[in-house]
Amino acid sequence: MKALSVPENIICEANAMENNPGLLSQHGRKALIVTGPHVGHSVMMERLKNVLDGENVEYYVFDRITGEPTDNMIADGIAAYRNAGCDFLIGFGGGSPLDSAKAVAAIIGNGGQIADYMGKEISNPVPPVVAIPTTAGTGSEATRFTIITDTSKGVKMLLKGDALLPRTAIVDYTLGMDAPGNVTAATGLDALTHAVEAYISRKATPETDRLAEDAVRRIVKYLPLAYRDGSNCEARKAMARAALDAGICINNSSVTVVHGMSRPIGAMFHVPHGLSNAMLLVTCMKDLSREAESRFAALSRIVGDEDNDFVAVMARICKSCNVPTMEGYGIDRLQYMAAIGKMSADAMASGSPANAPKAYTEEDCRRLYVAAYDCVI
Repeated sequence: MKALSVPENIICEANAMENNPGLLSQHGRKALIVTGPHVGHSVMMERLKNVLDGENVEYYVFDRITGEPTDNMIADGIAAYRNAGCDFLIGFGGGSPLDSAKAVAAIIGNGGQIADYMGKEISNPVPPVVAIPTTAGTGSEATRFTIITDTSKGVKMLLKGDALLPRTAIVDYTLGMDAPGNVTAATGLDALTHAVEAYISRKATPETDRLAEDAVRRIVKYLPLAYRDGSNCEARKAMARAALDAGICINNSSVTVVHGMSRPIGAMFHVPHGLSNAMLLVTCMKDLSREAESRFAALSRIVGDEDNDFVAVMARICKSCNVPTMEGYGIDRLQYMAAIGKMSADAMASGSPANAPKAYTEEDCRRLYVAAYDCVI
């Protein structure tokens, strides 16, 4: 039986930073806090600074992760790490700062440029990374992956390696209580996609199955509640746990065709990752409904769907979170159709579609891209 790959330390509780003295100081003497401008000037950041001050840990705040991370942002983060004399990193925010912290660590430990590592296994030791998510969805706190856009090629690079797995994951749902509805929806649907894709993946294991089932059960019940009422503590707590579990799932069983096709949409049309997943989810899962029939039937039973139609369950969740059509989001039809050839090639090159329960080709991706554009949830 293969052991699950998880961070060395996982703390999942309210006020996790404050309730675990010494948790941060064990990683080094000076941290580069990688975040975005919103979190960088928030009450959440003051909480983190107070904890670091209490543990006598110095820090430098790098708050230049604006949107999904690019190679240029990572280059700036590397310079900040070196100039400030840091010896570990704290990714603090949504998936983008967490991914960025891992990418900065990768180059600090391995040298070169971030584009040098696309498709390669990163194995050399890297500085410790502490991952503290403030949204519930990406699961980056529990994965050996990071997604960085190559701005010169318009491609989202998937970087991987056990060295990129955060040393410590601190999951505290109270940090995400103020997340706006659109962020709650996009990240929550990202977590749903993680759980479902890991569950139907060729690499699924009994261990990830159990986590995926529990994550799906929580998300179907609590995501609509968290979306409608962000102050619902029970819903926020459940979603934080579901996102963590779903992240562990993809770290061990990987993703499939949805993620493979989602990344090119994000790179070319600047759609947030969770939302581009949601835009593809129903179309791609309907395409897999025959091959994944028994898996979807199991998930239907788990969520109490009397119609035994889990694709319809996913469609209802997307609709309840007001997922727009691609046209409704503002993606021009002609530009989108013209990009389908490149997007299909990039999707297949990512390797993710190969994990699906049926074989996919570039032609299949082109067919699904066309169908997804007109998909009305």
